[in-house]
Amino acid sequence: MAKFELKLPKMGESVAEATVTNWLKEVGDTIEMDEPVVEIATDKVDSEVPSEVEGVLIEKLFEADDVVQVGQTIAIIEIEGDSSDDQTDSAIEEECVTTEEAEEKHTETSADEAAQLVNAAKETVGASAISNDGDRFYSPLVKNIAQQEGIEQEELDKISGTGLEGRVTKDDILKYVETRKSGKAPVTKPKSEPTKAAPKEAPTPVSVSGEDEIIEMSRMGKMISKHMIASVQTSAHVQSFIEVDVTAIWKWRERIKNDFQKREGEKLTFTPIFMEAVAKTIRDFPMINISVDGDKIIKRKNINLGMAAALSDGNLIVPVIKNADQLNLVGMAKAVNDLASRARQGKLKPDDTQGGTYTVTNVGTFGSVMGTPIINQPQVGILALGAIRKVPAVIETPDGDFIGIRHKMFLSHSYDHRVVNGALGGQFVQRVAQYLEAWDVDRQV
Repeated sequence: MAKFELKLPKMGESVAEATVTNWLKEVGDTIEMDEPVVEIATDKVDSEVPSEVEGVLIEKLFEADDVVQVGQTIAIIEIEGDSSDDQTDSAIEEECVTTEEAEEKHTETSADEAAQLVNAAKETVGASAISNDGDRFYSPLVKNIAQQEGIEQEELDKISGTGLEGRVTKDDILKYVETRKSGKAPVTKPKSEPTKAAPKEAPTPVSVSGEDEIIEMSRMGKMISKHMIASVQTSAHVQSFIEVDVTAIWKWRERIKNDFQKREGEKLTFTPIFMEAVAKTIRDFPMINISVDGDKIIKRKNINLGMAAALSDGNLIVPVIKNADQLNLVGMAKAVNDLASRARQGKLKPDDTQGGTYTVTNVGTFGSVMGTPIINQPQVGILALGAIRKVPAVIETPDGDFIGIRHKMFLSHSYDHRVVNGALGGQFVQRVAQYLEAWDVDRQV
């Protein structure tokens, strides 16, 4: 019998690792081709790893909650065939990495050799795994560089960090590697530094009575909590609010939504209309489409709009519409509906939540008139859409003013005051409002 190594596949440009959350198959179980074997989770989305072959699971190399690097072997599957077949499968796998290397490999791997490879993989994983235990957090990119350069946990913990709360940034570890290769003594974090740091405030104790229920936070809930706290500690949040008259949009959508659904097979909600206006406004104010890296500003070329979506378990996820400014309204509607549907079904891919440059969240879904959303790092702005309400309003005409019933809503713009001043933040949300209020009621889609 031959053996096949099931590896953690590439899941997106910025995804370097994932956490094993649940094994769907146990040792001894029969596996069909394309059948999910294990559930994994990145910092944004849960996913499944399917089998590329038919066979029997004979070994699991990781347990639940273990962190796995992209490309690492996570399980061994026994398949029909002899060692020569196993060699063919290995060659196919290698071809995915590099065709040239695959063509050069002609050696056969016996079952005993495969077992030795498994043991070696285990030792490598145990030696090179970098954890976030303790007071220090390491990004997937930093961990990946450390692993490639053979930097162990103890050595990494000694590197002086220039990021938030002393975190090691990409520049920090690259400078360390360059210095180490040159033979000079690398600059490391002094051992006495922890004693110099101000003591952390102890968390306020929470009393629990016998009638109270203690609920463990989900993995995603824990990550959202950490991200929200980190965002508030990183960005100087400021809000600007503006009221928008969307009566023209309301009447236009009511008139064309049924024909739109019959023709396109898609519902036309208000969300793609608002997303289109936001994308146009970002083109007008490109300095909203930025990120901050230390004392440098990164101006993003692509406009990738994050769309906050509520999940059935109460958590929130932010799938991303890539190059949103290049979509017409039909394309925007299809993208919004597709991402929202897959988010509710738990079928988003890791790459679907990566690369956002600005986020929109619809707090009006639950009846909220306005909100003060927390910025989705490393972005510098987020727009909250309030509920659309019928309200009495003063209507100005050449013949005088009168009171009428209008459809109105509030736009709440949170932005990072470190790099976005009040003028830019206010002008941005004002321009969104102007696009919405100037809606062409005769527009064809």
